[in-house]
Amino acid sequence: MLLTDEQRMIQSMVREFSRKVLRESAMERDKTKAFPKDNLKKMAGLGLLGMTVPDQYGGAGADAVSYALALMEIAYSCASTAVIMSVHNSIVCETLNYFGNEEQKNHFLKKMAQGKMIGAFALTEPHAGSDPVDQLTTAVCDADTYVINGNKRFITSGKNAGLIIVTAKTDESQGHRGISAFLVPQGTPGLQVGKEEDKMGLRASDTVDLTFNNCRVPKENLLGKEGEGFKIAMKALDSGRIGIAAQSVGVAQAALDESINYSKHRVQFGRPISKFQNTRFVLAEMATQIEAAKQLMLSAALMKDQGLSFSRQASMAKLFASEMVNQITAKAVQIHGGYGFIKEYTVERLYRDARVFTIYEGTSEIQKIVISSHLLKDR
Repeated sequence: MLLTDEQRMIQSMVREFSRKVLRESAMERDKTKAFPKDNLKKMAGLGLLGMTVPDQYGGAGADAVSYALALMEIAYSCASTAVIMSVHNSIVCETLNYFGNEEQKNHFLKKMAQGKMIGAFALTEPHAGSDPVDQLTTAVCDADTYVINGNKRFITSGKNAGLIIVTAKTDESQGHRGISAFLVPQGTPGLQVGKEEDKMGLRASDTVDLTFNNCRVPKENLLGKEGEGFKIAMKALDSGRIGIAAQSVGVAQAALDESINYSKHRVQFGRPISKFQNTRFVLAEMATQIEAAKQLMLSAALMKDQGLSFSRQASMAKLFASEMVNQITAKAVQIHGGYGFIKEYTVERLYRDARVFTIYEGTSEIQKIVISSHLLKDR
């Protein structure tokens, strides 16, 4: 796919920022689990936290292709920062822009585009991951408020988010049509933030449980209409899956570059291992897989820009790219040999960061269900 001059310029700008600013602190943040507040402020200054927000609300109004390229470059240096950016832009800001009313957009979206608050999306529950219809969280209308009760699990940025989009059942009898979505600001009475999970990867991105205990939000904080929560979540995840594909490509490219550099300097049997045919073939296979995933990602993003249905393409991109990055980082560790198992080498972190990409925002198995459903419906 040929990029426009503007798209290339955006990618170049983000690449420079990512490799000069984010890269140097990524290893330390992986150790300390420190949330990258300082770097997010710098990203906000570059417009990266409002890329998907129209300029009338203070955003960059960037196209989906430009956004995917930017996210890919952020993930190259720090996957933890990339997932924060992805959830904030792809899922929260886009959802609020699409379903929110003018009052909600003016109150929340402008602050989010400026980086004054980060967004989180609370869908998953202890017993409702891949099947959101099984969620138990409820929202009961009481005069001019909704009273939310329930538990949400594995919420990215749940501790540091200023605004959380929460799904809850407003009518148990209606199945998925009885789920609604709400805007819940951090600090709302009745909202409790659980402990940070000690994760394998993406360690500088906080993941927490959220408990709602008679948490009251005004009726004005209903996002969309009652009963639209499932539709809102599914649309949000479509955009989010392009984001996961972009993150996967970025991490995979970093693993390939580390492998190329290592192979040129690692000497065995009297010559660099890059001279051995086996190593060269592995690198060629890695590069080909990355390029294929990148084109799937860009294709889905382009279809979105053109206003076409992109749900199937987003799932394909997410499925292929997330499986690809797990294979690529594993090969990178193998090329590094014993050094790939040592934490001071970047590929060890990349290997851990990549593992969750086949799980969150819809497992690989869920993507296959989505893809096959589209295929069978089309015939």
